[in-house]
Amino acid sequence: MKQETALTWSWLNCLTKRRYETLKEVYGNLDHALEHLNEDLLKSLGCRDETLFKILNRYEEFDVKAYQTELDRRGLRLISTEDETYPSSLKEIGDPPIFLVYKGDLEILHQPCIGLVGTREVSPYGKRVVEEFVPALVQAKMITVSGLAQGIDTVVAQETLRAGGRTVAVLGHGLSMILPQSNGALAKEIIETGGLIMSEFPIDTPPDKHTFPARNRIIAGLTLGTVVFEAPESSGALITAELALEYGREVFAVPGQIFDPNFAGCHKIIGRGHAKLVTTPKDVLEEIGIVLSECEEQSLYTPKNPDEERLLSTLTTMPQTMSTIIDRSGIDAGKINTSLTMMELAGAVKNVGNGEWVRT
Repeated sequence: MKQETALTWSWLNCLTKRRYETLKEVYGNLDHALEHLNEDLLKSLGCRDETLFKILNRYEEFDVKAYQTELDRRGLRLISTEDETYPSSLKEIGDPPIFLVYKGDLEILHQPCIGLVGTREVSPYGKRVVEEFVPALVQAKMITVSGLAQGIDTVVAQETLRAGGRTVAVLGHGLSMILPQSNGALAKEIIETGGLIMSEFPIDTPPDKHTFPARNRIIAGLTLGTVVFEAPESSGALITAELALEYGREVFAVPGQIFDPNFAGCHKIIGRGHAKLVTTPKDVLEEIGIVLSECEEQSLYTPKNPDEERLLSTLTTMPQTMSTIIDRSGIDAGKINTSLTMMELAGAVKNVGNGEWVRT
């Protein structure tokens, strides 16, 4: 189709796959269909009255040249399902977006992608799980895909970049804005490090209760599988998981404490057999057919002295307070502080907050 046609239909934001196929069947292509755009055509597509008049108003007010200029000014590009560059993985799902607006490197979608999702109200435990999983996934050359929302999405993007990886952020609104605004700098860094930000919506589209479920299907469709890191029963992350299951993709969930409502959604989909329980990134990688070598699986730290050796044997993957470490190791507080600082710089241990430490 012509670029002007694609820009116009994208701006109208009314085409589903079924409507797209109906127009092609009746008019041959979207160029000719656009010439017949009126109230009757929209009614034939099943548009409701309130939607119909909104579409016609947007069409009447639309300036295609001004819109193209605005996209260019923002460094944005538009593609449709008719373009060769359209992601092949999205074409495989039942309801792919007809148009995508993006900024960044679209080519990274040819690499293995993994969806990483979860709650906006991320707990210290959930954050720590992301910090454990993401570096291993990046090391395995996976492209992480999330939504750039507050919480788990933000941590996924941050940890991917910290690990030297590239990430895809699929937004539930138009690309004239980044929400939350606090993630504006993060979005810029994603692009600058070879990542990708994308949306199916016109750039002026605000987020609402319909845009985020629509966004979730793109995350599920782009990826080999989806990992739910932390999700209560009402979490939108579960929508992504169910869609991934519907699309024949792998679904994984990380368990939490049985009394923690923030993991009730994870436990629910595990219990129903809709997700595979995973406790390590290796569980995910092996399930989707990526096997790490022994040297990739382990990053061993050699203790520099007896105190470090004793601390390594004392620390585990469960957080311990300084007083517990002192009691268990028998080392005085001054020596422990010095040793932990040096070992943290070497990546052997980690301060997870609240004065608690773990072995990495």
